[in-house]
Amino acid sequence: MRLSQTLDLDGTSIVCGHCGHGLCDKDVNWKEKAILNETPMRTLGDPYSTDEQVLLRVFSCPNCGALLDTETAMKDDPFLHDKIFT
Repeated sequence: MRLSQTLDLDGTSIVCGHCGHGLCDKDVNWKEKAILNETPMRTLGDPYSTDEQVLLRVFSCPNCGALLDTETAMKDDPFLHDKIFT
């Protein structure tokens, strides 16, 4: 079952939509199992924030490296949790 452009649900597991790598159970925040790269938004140039605390988070598959999702957050904020309802 397709969850997004990049994630699938295989039974009760969330998997990478590109390679099928199992990330976690559907009740777990899959972002905690992905590879995380955080970049201060100020390094991206105008018109982005100049505040060092604002980050672009990039989540990738730990198996194939495919981009799974991005989010903008304040430093030390928890990951957004996309709850799966089936």
